[in-house]
Amino acid sequence: MTKQPTAIAPGQQIGKYRLAKLLGKGTSGAVYRALDTFSAKEVALKIIDPEVFRDPEFGAERHAQFLSEASLAGMLIHPHIVSILDAVVLRDTGYIAMELITGDDLSQHIAPDTLLPVPEVIEIGFNCCGALEYTSRAGIIHCDIKPANIMIAEGTDVRITDFGAAFLRESKVVRSAAMGSPHYMSPEQIAGEELTIQSDMYSLGVVLYELLTGQLPFAPGHLDDLVQKILTQDPEPPSGVRPGLSPAFDPVVLRALNKKPGQRYSTWAEFATALAELSRQVQAPEVIPDSEKLNALNRVEALAPLSEKELWEIAKVGRWSRVRAHDVILREDERGSEFFFLATGSAKVVRRKRLLNVLGEGEFFGEMAFILGGKQPRQASVVATKALLLAEFTPEAVARISSGAQLQLTRALARNLVERLTLANTRLTG
Repeated sequence: MTKQPTAIAPGQQIGKYRLAKLLGKGTSGAVYRALDTFSAKEVALKIIDPEVFRDPEFGAERHAQFLSEASLAGMLIHPHIVSILDAVVLRDTGYIAMELITGDDLSQHIAPDTLLPVPEVIEIGFNCCGALEYTSRAGIIHCDIKPANIMIAEGTDVRITDFGAAFLRESKVVRSAAMGSPHYMSPEQIAGEELTIQSDMYSLGVVLYELLTGQLPFAPGHLDDLVQKILTQDPEPPSGVRPGLSPAFDPVVLRALNKKPGQRYSTWAEFATALAELSRQVQAPEVIPDSEKLNALNRVEALAPLSEKELWEIAKVGRWSRVRAHDVILREDERGSEFFFLATGSAKVVRRKRLLNVLGEGEFFGEMAFILGGKQPRQASVVATKALLLAEFTPEAVARISSGAQLQLTRALARNLVERLTLANTRLTG
């Protein structure tokens, strides 16, 4: 039997961190809410029990695993990955300071009576794809994707955590397949074969299957039986497990669970695209999923230099809405300091009933009022000519995003304005 780690009493000091509250215990240590006494910021502090590293059979392996996670401090900066802020690894113990996430993990939502709404599950899957695409570009395969390692910050805003089993492709250290969680392990991980991004795709497929149906693809049982099922059997389609679940989910999830890595998605972007299409099918018309917002911003050439984290910042501070054809968005001579992003659809710009311009997908408008701080009235009206997806940005909202994202967004607005003025000048002189 695995010995439970000894908890440390709150109030004690570990390095520069003062422990405030025990958040949870596992087989290798405990996680505490703690205060960084240098910065006065709260963190989640993961402390390894000394007995873990002293274990004669697994101590060296666990030490390497913890060292692997600690080595990622400051490396992974993504909106859906828990930030590792600081790490200390000693011979007998160690700790890792991480971003504090106060919500549950997904393991709280895998029972039939605690399942999340289906649209939220798809959005969570989409967000995980973005995070794992990011880590794969850094040469990292997580190797232990499971519900307990995906934290819920708020709604569908999740954070992937626990990179201790991560296999760095540039590293000479190869992790044992035994370090993963058997129910979520891919066939190639079970067989001890080379791991690729498709291995994490399989694990995420298991997570989605469980979040959608309330059960695992293969029923828990004896480990040898489970291994044989993972290697040789195909799971029942999700719609066959959960009454009322659309069969549209079956091909998307089952492709991720294919026995052969080459038959799964070729890229994380391909997996994310399949989930985004599902999201459009299951969301209520008035709901605008995160995937739709992010995809719209990704299509704007002027925003291409932004990181995914910065794009998420912009997506979150915008006030998104669906506008019907012929609705008036802005009226001439009215005052305001907001600017707008036309994500999809089209609109016309008119003044005194005279057509001045036609706006298309990916364009900004209202930028003059934003730049001038609303000191002058609007010079023209903007009317939707087709149903469109619109994002509105106030000065207060823009002020909440990082300086890098603000700079690039301002450049995009300036570029948009210059192009519009150039076109107007050409029409006047032509």
